[in-house]
Amino acid sequence: MSSIPLRIYHGPQTDPDSRVSNDEQTRRSVTLSLGEILPLLADAVQSQRTWLQDFDDDQVTISMDLYEVLLAYQFYRRPTA
Repeated sequence: MSSIPLRIYHGPQTDPDSRVSNDEQTRRSVTLSLGEILPLLADAVQSQRTWLQDFDDDQVTISMDLYEVLLAYQFYRRPTA
């Protein structure tokens, strides 16, 4: 597997006077392309890495296009009777 360089994204610089809720301040996120994370996740799944279970309840935001493709893939992937 080739090495994929990951970047650390710290988010936009915020104005100290801006009103941001504590929940938003404590929640941290990183924006990456799907192409950057898919090979790593696929390898982790194939290798049955136990740390994946730590993220079972995490929510991921995806585009509507990708969601529709995944729904179609799920439907056509079903085994035939």
